[in-house]
Amino acid sequence: MSDFDVLHQKAKAFYSNYDRKSELQHQTHYCPGCGHGIVHKLIAKAIDELGVQNRTVLVSPVGCSVFAYYYFDVGNVQVAHGRAPAAATGIKRALPESIVISYQGDGDLAAIGSAEILHAANRGEPITVFFINNAIYGMTGGQMAPTTPLGEKSTTSPFGRSIWNEGYPLHISEVLSSLEAPVYIERVALGNNKMIQGAAKAIKKALDTQAKGLGFSLIEVLSPCPTIWKMQPQDAQKWVEEELTKVYPLAVFRDKTKEAQPRPAPKPAPSLETVRDLIAAGKHAQSSPPTDAPPTAFPSRGRKGADLRIKVAGFGGQGVLMLGQVLAEAGLEAGLEVSWLPSYGPEMRSGTSNCHVRIASHEIDSPLVSKPSVLMALNEPSLHKFLNAVEPGGLVLYNGTELPEGADRKDVNYIVQPFTAMADKLGDARAGNIVMLGAAGLFEPSAIDSALRRLVKTERWLELDRRALQAGRECIGVNS
Repeated sequence: MSDFDVLHQKAKAFYSNYDRKSELQHQTHYCPGCGHGIVHKLIAKAIDELGVQNRTVLVSPVGCSVFAYYYFDVGNVQVAHGRAPAAATGIKRALPESIVISYQGDGDLAAIGSAEILHAANRGEPITVFFINNAIYGMTGGQMAPTTPLGEKSTTSPFGRSIWNEGYPLHISEVLSSLEAPVYIERVALGNNKMIQGAAKAIKKALDTQAKGLGFSLIEVLSPCPTIWKMQPQDAQKWVEEELTKVYPLAVFRDKTKEAQPRPAPKPAPSLETVRDLIAAGKHAQSSPPTDAPPTAFPSRGRKGADLRIKVAGFGGQGVLMLGQVLAEAGLEAGLEVSWLPSYGPEMRSGTSNCHVRIASHEIDSPLVSKPSVLMALNEPSLHKFLNAVEPGGLVLYNGTELPEGADRKDVNYIVQPFTAMADKLGDARAGNIVMLGAAGLFEPSAIDSALRRLVKTERWLELDRRALQAGRECIGVNS
């Protein structure tokens, strides 16, 4: 072996640069330790080894992997939540020589898309499905997934998944292997290097099954999600190896690749003359005029007393959504009507994030906040983005030492403090959102403390948040 032999390099099935953003074009948007990046590499390597890049079409879902089309240099189709198997079916039937990949997470495939995957498998559609099972909803903030193990807590199962309330975890590979049509179904994991090597073999075999025209194949991949499960990357991988595999044992559930026969070639497309006749017939078809009645207007509401319209905005990881939740819980504690509506990109770190919070003494007609009376901007881009929407006389809180250029409106009130730096001095910069909450002075400390006790389950963090709240009050001259 010479000094110039290449042992490992970036797969040709990847783009040379990822131009989703103008900066950081060498990296994906996934969190450190996320399994999606590993699976992407294994798929790209298999595509290279099988020599099918020029005829591969990747159908990417709604979820953390929503930006897969920025990474794979193949045909790409983006579909609605859960509909990847249906789109993959149409693509494969229209282009039978193509290699069609449906890439889905557990929320996408096992929840809203459960009917789609069940019937695609039952029909034996000759597509390859990669099912990434990290046992939780990642992009949308940690809700319980159909695959969340019993006892595990999430934002929608705060007391732990129970068979009496949320039911048992759904075992997709076992369910699909009970059908007659599938050719190859295997569950693999990313818990250690040996498991990853096994996953690589299964992924390549699934794509080869399609290349040979044998039928439906699915690879379920048990994958770590450090951010949502609140673990360090190495701990999340170990959890997959030692705990998740107990719930979802690794196995080959179906392998008919040796005896399966290639599917019959599809019928040829209709002639051009036939298509013209069908179009002409459609133009002469009679249709009834629409009879839908106009929608009933929303009843008017009184607007007496309190009516706070709050926009909280910043980077993912700054506690934007948590701050909104604390505000909403404090409003409930004060006996008011509340609503909380999050808005964020797929990144759990460094992506943009904001939420709408309404707190009122009357019924709330809409959770949307288009003209906030309070803007809580944890970073400069959020300040520039939402400042002009703040109503005259409103309150703007900004996380910084001074207002940036072009952000000085004369008709609003400002509180400008380095909230993140203040929290860092208390012990953790991530409590900057609570320092800002204290400075806002929107509720009595007792109401906020009750909200924190409901939302923060770790005693260390609860005490830190209490100190952060007091620090925020003190920075504007309130000592108690």
